[in-house]
Amino acid sequence: MTKGQGGWIRRYRAAPEAGVQVVCLPHAGGSATYFRPMAMALSPTAEVLAVQYPGRMDRVDEPYAGDFEELTERTFAAVRREVDRPMALFGHSMGALLAFQVAKRLEAEGVLPLALFASGAQPPGRSLTRHTHPPTDEELIADLATLGGTDERLLDHPDMRVLVLSALRADYRILESCRRDDAALACPVVSLTGDNDPVVSVDDAAAWANHTADRFDLHVFPGKHFYLDDHWAGVSTVVTKHLGAHEPTRMG
Repeated sequence: MTKGQGGWIRRYRAAPEAGVQVVCLPHAGGSATYFRPMAMALSPTAEVLAVQYPGRMDRVDEPYAGDFEELTERTFAAVRREVDRPMALFGHSMGALLAFQVAKRLEAEGVLPLALFASGAQPPGRSLTRHTHPPTDEELIADLATLGGTDERLLDHPDMRVLVLSALRADYRILESCRRDDAALACPVVSLTGDNDPVVSVDDAAAWANHTADRFDLHVFPGKHFYLDDHWAGVSTVVTKHLGAHEPTRMG
């Protein structure tokens, strides 16, 4: 595993011969390691660059981003610094909203991503937060139980419990500052979701069609919010298929 400059990017399976890079952005409370299975599955066809947000894992001593705009700008800067080939963006849950904003920034600079893959997320024009006040530990733990994706045994260890809940609370606060956005990207959008997601309906996932002026596709997998855990191979097949369908393009 290698780091990118500044500590934002993780390469769990370097693929210098790959013609495409896929930038993966984690969910609220998540870390870059979540995308290790995708890195293994896509290599050597595509190289995965997983974003590590500050304040977690090996960046635990760094402060969390102050708000969604700061997280967007710093992530965008890391992507521009590290990406050196045609690229796509893949974000899960909060990461999908962040990927959307990073794609907008790229397109504003004349760089058209091959695609935006929005996984397990309501589109950016919808309600973004699950709480209207700073959530308690009990509310956060209830969310983790509802959504899955976190080994609940971690919460049995006081130090790990603090780290897990602190990251999730910080990301919820960041999401509260995320503005509604009805813009449409110039690049294709592919929406992926679980058919039994308790917070994102299939109709919600389909509404991402309003956020592209290009092609839109919807892929529904069996499962809940973290359907990916049981379908990394299928998700990677979807990504490979869509990357192969679009030629690299540069705008302007």
